[in-house]
Parts: sequence; structure tokens; C-alpha cells
Amino acid sequence: MTEALARILIADDEADLRALLQRYLGDQGYAVRTVESAQPLDKLLARERFDVLVLDVMMPGEDGLAVCRRLRAQGETIPILMLTARGDPVDRIVGLEMGADDYLPKPFNPRELLARIQALVRRQRMLGAHTGPAPVQESVRFGAFTLHLGERRLEREVEGAKEDIPLTTGEFSLLQALALNANRPLGRERLIELAHGREHEATDRSIDVQVMRLRKLIEAESAQPRHIRTVWGVGYLFVP
Repeated sequence: MTEALARILIADDEADLRALLQRYLGDQGYAVRTVESAQPLDKLLARERFDVLVLDVMMPGEDGLAVCRRLRAQGETIPILMLTARGDPVDRIVGLEMGADDYLPKPFNPRELLARIQALVRRQRMLGAHTGPAPVQESVRFGAFTLHLGERRLEREVEGAKEDIPLTTGEFSLLQALALNANRPLGRERLIELAHGREHEATDRSIDVQVMRLRKLIEAESAQPRHIRTVWGVGYLFVP
């Protein structure tokens, strides 16, 4: 991936600034999406993959600092550049402590923002592109099941007796993607990317079919799922 192909997500409540940055960064070769608050931000992060998040501190509702803290608590590794109209250095320090990677006070020259985004993208290329929440555990337990990530197998325990539940490669990859993003709504496109990679040709329908199969295997009542829940208008949510 080159810097010119990087995908940038901008969250700022100032419509004029969003339009300016989308036009300017787009002219520099970036793919840019913009949102005005935390709710559409969460929906886009669930559906698509971005390389840098430009996040305004002073958004209405859930502000940028709270959003940054929440994303990091969820394990989201996307580089975050904070924007603020505040001049207090304490704000900058708090933002960095919450997990932001860089900080730029308003007003700013768009060229400086561009330079900082380029630096974040270069750093990510050197470290390896982020893939969303980072897997840190070796297994995930839910209900009577244990998903062994390293061994790529699903185990069920009933009254002390353990048995392996056969899964196809695709089913395991999808269940792993859901389990490693527990309690976080994920769109179908995002699930395809997490489970199979960005270039995979899986379709939304194939994800729905695999979810249906997984529900028959792990849910007591597949029609009323407890673990793999549908989030209307978004996709699916895994609840351990």
C-alpha cells in the first residue's frame, strides 16, 4: 500500500472544515470519508478499514477524547490524530494519554495536517498495517464452547465431557474475527476483510450463510441467537 492509496476517516462537527479537508486530501490522492459525530464514526469503522483517523476533540455528544479512550479500550489500533480548538497543553497531554498518536491544534495549515498523516501512514507501513483490535488471547470461551485460536479448533464441554466441533476454514476464520471483536458491531465488508483479507472475493451473502451455519452449531436456538446477534443496518455482534 502506498501513502497515496491510504484511507482517511475524519470526524469533526464543522461541516466547512470537513468539506475542505476532504477536497484537499482527496486532491493529494487519499481516499477520504467524513462524519460529524461518534455514532456514524462507529458505523464506518465497523464496515470499513481506514489507515488514519482524524478526530476532533470538541464533537457534540461523545467528544473526541471519550471516543479515543473507548476505541483503545476496545483494542482498536488505528492511528489517531486529534484536532482541537483548545489551546490548553493539558488537553494535548490528556489526548495522548488516552491513546492518540498525534495532536494538531486549530486553526492549522492543511499542509501540516497532510505531513502528519503521511508520517503516521509511513510509520504504520514500517510496523505493519493495523488490522483492528489486536488478538492477545490464545482462546475465547463463550457458553459451553472454547475457541482455540492457535490450534484453530472449536471445543464444546457438556457435563465434563469435551468434544471438538468440526468447522470449515471459512467458518473458523469468521468465528475468530467475531470473537476477537466481541461486543463490537461489525459490518459484512469488515468481517470479510478480518476473516479473509482485503482482496478476498467473498460476498455479503456468503457471510450470512456462514453465520447461519455457525448459529446452528453454537446456539441453543439458532432463531434466537445469544452469541452471534444481528445488528440491523450494520451487520453482526458477537456476545460471549
